[in-house]
Amino acid sequence: MRGIYERQGSNAKAYTHLSKQSPMADDHSTIPISDDLKAPLLPLQSHPQASCTPITSLLTANNLAIVSGPLACSVIYFFVDLDGRPQSRNMLAVMSWVFLWWTTEAVPMAVTSMAPLFLFPVFGIATADEVARSYMDDIISMVLGSFILALAVEHYNIHRRLALNITSMFCGDPLNPPLLLLGVCGTTAFVGMWMHNTPTAVMMIPVATGILQRFPEGGEAHPDIDRFAKGVILGVIYSAAVGGVSTLTGTGVNLILVGMWETYFPQEKPITFSSWFLFGFPLALVIFFAMWGILCLLYCSKGSEKALSSYLDREHLKKELELLGPMAFAEKMVLTVFGLLVVLWMTRSLTSQVPGWGALFHGHVGDGTVSVMMATLLFIIPNRKNPGEKLMDWNKCKKLHWNIVLLLGAGFAIAEGVRTSGLADILSAGLGFLQAAPYLAIAPLVCLVSSTITEFTSNNATTTLVVPLLVEMAKIMDVHPLLLMIPGAIGAQFSFLLPTGTPSNVVGFTTGHLEIKDMIKTGLPLKVAGIAALSLLMPTLGAWVFDTSRHVY
Repeated sequence: MRGIYERQGSNAKAYTHLSKQSPMADDHSTIPISDDLKAPLLPLQSHPQASCTPITSLLTANNLAIVSGPLACSVIYFFVDLDGRPQSRNMLAVMSWVFLWWTTEAVPMAVTSMAPLFLFPVFGIATADEVARSYMDDIISMVLGSFILALAVEHYNIHRRLALNITSMFCGDPLNPPLLLLGVCGTTAFVGMWMHNTPTAVMMIPVATGILQRFPEGGEAHPDIDRFAKGVILGVIYSAAVGGVSTLTGTGVNLILVGMWETYFPQEKPITFSSWFLFGFPLALVIFFAMWGILCLLYCSKGSEKALSSYLDREHLKKELELLGPMAFAEKMVLTVFGLLVVLWMTRSLTSQVPGWGALFHGHVGDGTVSVMMATLLFIIPNRKNPGEKLMDWNKCKKLHWNIVLLLGAGFAIAEGVRTSGLADILSAGLGFLQAAPYLAIAPLVCLVSSTITEFTSNNATTTLVVPLLVEMAKIMDVHPLLLMIPGAIGAQFSFLLPTGTPSNVVGFTTGHLEIKDMIKTGLPLKVAGIAALSLLMPTLGAWVFDTSRHVY
């Protein structure tokens, strides 16, 4: 998954190049795409530099995007008056700078995420020490530890082995297209529970295209085959997102939500890995089966079994597994450590009657404590390959996704700044229509607003912007804040309509199997199903898990 986030903005030519080297080329070779397990999944393309004059070079889209942030910040600082509240005005100016750079990718995301470290002190929003604390807390520790474990899983190709084994179980004889689609989607969703959406999609797309590698191309393809191929690719990108809803580590949005909850309500019981799983997993399960049903209805026609059986069998998956060889000691130990981490996460905090093992340490340990502790074991346990070598060394950690870590820190810093500056009070007035909403309509309305915004900006940026406003709205409406915060955060993950909605959508779109109309046709009913599922479970299961009947304010 090297360079995932650097590659996500590249155009379709990158994956087109991969496809031309793959078994789907004109000669219909049966060599799997991933014969070279070390090769990049999405190779970079070199583009010739166009010659331009010094003046036109200053007017490039990138330079204009760079200028847009400081310019918007200056305009708001000098010309906007928010009821005579300079702190709120300064916070709005800083937010405009950061969000413009995030949405336009004027500079690398990680660099933009560090901007609050100098903007907040300069504009008097927070001291240098105060803003720096947002970039390292228990949630960030949990992310760092889980990222190191994910790198170990990737290094030993455990994720690929797992995906191929599970998927091959569903590629039966006789062939059942809906069942095969269920296997591909279920595998992707399971991997997406423990890895972020984009790495999951990048890892699973070659597996999916490998399954489709025996199909003929273009005009030679049977319409049912072409339709099924679209369903498989859509299933991968949507399942990566749906699986991420299940766990705190599945997506950055969940972590941002939990961090904001602790920032705004430090006196309240924190959202733990286990408590989120109690709500997130059933919700993801409902959305998953709704997604599978939609895909089967749209892409598994009555004639697809007959058309596919001539081309598709288990041979490709078996060859992929043979390339990986037998499972070694190192792989078994990494799986053991990872499994133990999940068990410790799930049992640290259970119920008031059964407090979990965390009570033994008087509440001093958190999910991040466990994550870092288990990651440390990887640097102690030998891999039994070469003398003195451990399961992990720091050189392997150079691929650690610091951009995501910094993004989370920036989100927490912005949430704290919005709260302390009073900007949330002002901006929440724009959501005043929610005050008149009936109790059962709160979740669908909030989710609809958030899921609409997320189609045009990143999921993390949407969450960072919307959730602080929902906290203030909950105060005005005198309801438990999680009744608004959770639908707002989860709705930000329902970016199903456009390729640009999330990087995993881009990964699927660049395979060449999809058109925008395919995503809209499938994503719209899926978005409706997701909102409906959240509307049903938030006031019921969510009210029980998060005890939303209590008065917080």
